[in-house]
Amino acid sequence: MKSVYIILNPVAGRGFSRKTEPAIYHFWQHSNRPFKIVHTEYVGHGIELAQKAAMDGWELVVAAGGDGTTNEVINGLMKAHKNGHHSQFGCIPTGSGSDFAFNAGVPVDIQQALQRLLNGQPRKLDLGLVSIAKETPRYFDNQLGIGFDGIVTLEAKKFTRLRGMALYLPVVLKTVFITQQAIPVHIKLDDQTLSVNALQISVANGAREGGGFYMTPAARMDDGMFDILILRDISKWNMLKLIPHFTKGTHDKDQAVSLHQTTRIEIHSEADMIAHIDGEVLCTNGHTITCDIIPKCLDIIC
Repeated sequence: MKSVYIILNPVAGRGFSRKTEPAIYHFWQHSNRPFKIVHTEYVGHGIELAQKAAMDGWELVVAAGGDGTTNEVINGLMKAHKNGHHSQFGCIPTGSGSDFAFNAGVPVDIQQALQRLLNGQPRKLDLGLVSIAKETPRYFDNQLGIGFDGIVTLEAKKFTRLRGMALYLPVVLKTVFITQQAIPVHIKLDDQTLSVNALQISVANGAREGGGFYMTPAARMDDGMFDILILRDISKWNMLKLIPHFTKGTHDKDQAVSLHQTTRIEIHSEADMIAHIDGEVLCTNGHTITCDIIPKCLDIIC
């Protein structure tokens, strides 16, 4: 009988996550499995809790929150795994975007997600590992974004009530009209080197981000490859016209867009790069960012 350790972020989803706790507790109380629910209390706490849970022998460690909570729990599990302690991962999507859950096939309905944890099958997923000078390397499960959606991530933190597309679409529009700016970058992929003025670079393990933007619609989380989107400098008007295509994944024909696959990417710029991983700010003044794919290293029940 598998033991279950739930790490719940009470502020995820602008407080929606906290409201789901009674249902989560009631479900596991009637599952006849040993379980425990703990709350994250500060940024990075999910990493600490997940690492300790795995080292203490909990068999299934679950992130109940949004993409930031998921990222922290996965990083904690990977820390424990390096020290020989292995736990399976699970996800209850209660956050603002919950893009990882969508990409991994986890139901958005809380009861269905819980049933999937109880009865679902294990699956191996890839992770990305990002390195920045003077920073500890960190795993990401879905997408790393540099430029436009890094700015969107910063702006989204100013909104305290909205979730999903209702949150991200207004922020995207604000970014187009006020803060959109291309930067010169040098990009090294497995088989080529590029120098461009880029508005956006997406390094993707999954297809969707931002609660409904399909930046890399062909990305799969278990194919051992990153899907890369590079958006070259375009006018505000052309960017505005592209946004509906990003929500449908039909932007690939635009001449400003190029899509690539690689197992490793290095992005360098003399300008300050603003970047996010999995919807959380990674840096605001990065100059060299390197990402490596780690194939099928995450054992998830989904």
